[in-house]
Amino acid sequence: MDNQEPKKQRRIRYAGSHPKSFKEKYKELQPETYIADVAKIIEQGKTPAGMHRSICVNEILSFLQIKPGQIGLDATLGYGGHSVEMIKCLLPNGRLYATDVDPIELPKTKERLEALGFGPEVIEIRKMNFSGIDQIVAEAGLLDFVLADLGVSSMQIDNPERGFSFKIDGPLDLRLNPKSGKTAAMLLKNLSKEKLVEILINNSDEPHAEIIAKNIINKIKKGEVIETTTCLQNIIKDALAFIPPNERKEEIKKACQRCFQALRIEVNDEFGVLDKFLEKLPGSLKSGGRVAILSFHSGEDRRVKKSFQHFNREGVYAKVASDPIRATSQEINSNPRARSAKLRWAIKA
Repeated sequence: MDNQEPKKQRRIRYAGSHPKSFKEKYKELQPETYIADVAKIIEQGKTPAGMHRSICVNEILSFLQIKPGQIGLDATLGYGGHSVEMIKCLLPNGRLYATDVDPIELPKTKERLEALGFGPEVIEIRKMNFSGIDQIVAEAGLLDFVLADLGVSSMQIDNPERGFSFKIDGPLDLRLNPKSGKTAAMLLKNLSKEKLVEILINNSDEPHAEIIAKNIINKIKKGEVIETTTCLQNIIKDALAFIPPNERKEEIKKACQRCFQALRIEVNDEFGVLDKFLEKLPGSLKSGGRVAILSFHSGEDRRVKKSFQHFNREGVYAKVASDPIRATSQEINSNPRARSAKLRWAIKA
């Protein structure tokens, strides 16, 4: 009996064409192996789990005008889609630097790029925040171009263990680097109602900030622990019970999106990091150097717009975008996550 071989564990069955569990979606999580299955999902206008579809690629490349031999920075590497296309333009003899803070996704992206033939000889990847752009410049010299895609990657949103989405139950984490700093759950434990209202308004323009903050703080005062995405979603639902039934479902959805965004921004100090990056950016570019920044909500876009306009008035930027570039209707139909994207650009004097 002692010599019996252990039974082999069968792989989790792919539950039909629409498996619900993130871990069950093993075909989507292995796009190199299940090419046809992933292609079908993309054709349906969806993003396969564990993947990220880069937005406004053609528009970005058209503006940056990357040439062979140049040196540039992908400030937010993510899944690496933008980087791949920029590297193709840089070859031969060009070099791309890339930064990202996510210790979970960064090694996967590095491996993915190496499998495509893009190793350290063409791309230098650093686990760091893009507010440290001056550290890159100290090593690489002034840059010909910079790209920053400020959106959260789809593979982060879709993984319930990261806690980015209210649509899937998971820990209320929201950290871009889950190995550093406080989670959103920890943040909520120590906030006053006034501070929470401020966060919801400043970070996401939440119109129901007062009543949502009141409900959250009351729950905490009564000893309730808000540790999951579902728990927070239910509190928001309860807070908005006064909304007419025919409007309630859609308004709750939007409020959840805004509240999760606001907490994510606070947990990761995203506005503080962006402000530092924008301040250092002009001094990181060569004369004639180009920068493109892709933002996904009004708080980010306002900061980018004001910074570009300020340095344009000071004569530091020779030209800046008067209006943001938006994704085409065709791209939005294919990838709905492109709908809120705004692309702004500037050229160094």
